[in-house]
Amino acid sequence: MKGKKIVLGITGSIAAYKAAVLTRALIKKGAEVQIVITPAGKEFITPITLSALTSKPVVSEFFSQRDGTWNSHVDLGLWADAMIIAPATASTIGKMANGIADNMLITTYLSMKAPVFVAPAMDLDMFAHLSTQHNLDVLRSYGNHIIEPAAGELASHLIGKGRMEEPEKIVEVLENFFAKSEDLKGKKIVITAGPTYEKIDPVRFIGNYSSGKMGYALAEECASRGAEVTLISGPVDLKTVHPNICRIDVEGAEEMYQAAATHFPKADAGILCAAVADFTPECVADSKIKREKDDLILKLKPTRDIAAELGKIKKNGQKLVGFALETDHELEHAAGKLKRKNFDFIVLNSLKDKGAGFRCDTNKITIVDAEKVTPFELKPKTQVAADIIDSLAALF
Repeated sequence: MKGKKIVLGITGSIAAYKAAVLTRALIKKGAEVQIVITPAGKEFITPITLSALTSKPVVSEFFSQRDGTWNSHVDLGLWADAMIIAPATASTIGKMANGIADNMLITTYLSMKAPVFVAPAMDLDMFAHLSTQHNLDVLRSYGNHIIEPAAGELASHLIGKGRMEEPEKIVEVLENFFAKSEDLKGKKIVITAGPTYEKIDPVRFIGNYSSGKMGYALAEECASRGAEVTLISGPVDLKTVHPNICRIDVEGAEEMYQAAATHFPKADAGILCAAVADFTPECVADSKIKREKDDLILKLKPTRDIAAELGKIKKNGQKLVGFALETDHELEHAAGKLKRKNFDFIVLNSLKDKGAGFRCDTNKITIVDAEKVTPFELKPKTQVAADIIDSLAALF
C-alpha cells in the first residue's frame, strides 16, 4: 500500500463513521488518501474530521468557491491507483449502475481509470431487494470489485446481512489486490472464449449456448494482474475493458484453431475457455436451403481438437489450462481429459449445479490437476476468474 493513491468515496450512511477508521488505517499503511463525500455523507461525518486525518481538503461540491475554482473529477480519475466507496448506499449503487452523475462522487467514479471497490452498507431488506442485487450485478459486470457486507445487528436493530465490512478487512482486500496486480507482469496469455458457429448455409449455423462471460472475465483478470492478453473470441455480445487485451474475433472452429495455433507458441500460457464445436457440416450450401421435403440430413465431420493440438506443441515452461463441462461422471471425465490433452490443470463445471454453466453470471467450479481436486463455492464469474488465475499464477 505504500505510496498508493486512494480516492475514498463516502456516502450518506450511518456507517460513515467507519470511514474515519478506514482513512487512518490506509494512511498508516503508507497510502495517500483523497476523500470525496456526498452532501448526504456530510450529515453523518464532518469534512473537518476527515480533512484532519488526510491533511487534504475534502472534495464534495463541483465548485468550492464562486470565483470559477472547481474540483476536477477527471483529474481525480487520473490521479488514483484505486477508488473505494465505503460506505456505499443503495442510492449511490443505483446511480453508479445507471450513470446518474448528479454529484461529485458519481462523476469521479465515471471518470476513474483505476480499479473501483464498493463496500455496501444498508438495512438487510434494502440489500436483499432485487433492484439492489441487480445493480450490484451490473457493477460487477463493469469490472468493479464488490466487498460483500457482513451480517450482524444493523442500525435498525434488525439482524441480517447489510453491515459495511470492517475497515481492517477492507484494507486487507486492497493489500491483496495490489499484491496480485503485478504477479503476471510480463507474461503473455492466450485465452479462447465464447461459442463457435459452424455454417450450414448463409443464414443457418450449428452453435451452442456459451455467452463468453467466463472467458472475458478471465481476460480482464489476467490483464489487471499485468499480463498481455490475446483474447480469441467467438461470436458474443461482450466488450473488453482493459487496454492490455488484444481481441481477435472469429466465427468457426477452424478460425479459432488457426488463431490459437498462431499465438500460443509465443505465449507463456493458454487458457482454453471457449465452447468449441466438436463437429461441423461436411458441406456448406452456397444459398439458403429451402424446405422442399420433410427431412434434412446433415453430414457432419469432426473439427480439429484445439486443446489436443496445443497440448502437443506445448514447450517446457508453457502452461495450458483447459475447461470441461460435464453432465455425468464429471471427475472421471475431467481427469482423463487432463492427461490426454497435456493440461497443467482443468476447470470442471457440471450442468447439475444450479447457477453454473452457460448464460449465467455465476459459476461453480472444481480445479483438477495431477495431484489434487479443489472444489469452490458458487460465485460471480469475476470472482471465479480470480480463483482460476490464482492457480495459474502459482504455477509461475
